[in-house]
Amino acid sequence: MPRESKKALKERADAVYRILEEEYPDAHCALDHRNPYELTVATILSAQCTDERVNMVTPELFRRFPAPEDLAGARQEEVEEIVHSTGFFRNKARNLIGMAEAVVERHEGHIPRTLKDLVKLPGIGRKTANVVLGNAFDIDEGVVVDTHVKRISKRLGFTRETSPVKVERDLMKLFPRERWTMLAHLMIFHGRAICDARKPLCGECPVAHLCPSARV
Repeated sequence: MPRESKKALKERADAVYRILEEEYPDAHCALDHRNPYELTVATILSAQCTDERVNMVTPELFRRFPAPEDLAGARQEEVEEIVHSTGFFRNKARNLIGMAEAVVERHEGHIPRTLKDLVKLPGIGRKTANVVLGNAFDIDEGVVVDTHVKRISKRLGFTRETSPVKVERDLMKLFPRERWTMLAHLMIFHGRAICDARKPLCGECPVAHLCPSARV
């Protein structure tokens, strides 16, 4: 594909977004939650783990620890037992309790609504903070870059970067702020349905005609 101007790239990105939006009208955060606290916990657990597995674990976790105050006072061993199947369970249990303690001590039991405050909590980096801000508070602070988003962004020629932070930066330049949260959902849904890591179904892809990597 010939080198695109910035204007042409933005126009192509807009076209891709509109098609994916039509293709996946139900795109949403796959982590089950009812409030910002539950989403924060679920997102911490989702590191190196599938959303499906996290959703199997969180009902019992939230039954025993329905609020930050409850989790802050939990025994490490009890939390480890519940989250064991999500992997890295000792570290995750420690982060969950530490996060809850910090929320209670510094934020009166409420999950903070700023990136600056969220990333100071144990177990929360920029990606997790973006998930919480975008899906719990409808604040478009950045783009969540997981493996699907990273892979599809590169295949579509939206970035040449490999680090999630740099991929995110390129996507934020390309898409208007009000699309940042939904963009990640659309790419994740598309990655699971069509743009597989090993065998992308380019023949069935609705944006193949806009993709420089399409094998059609």
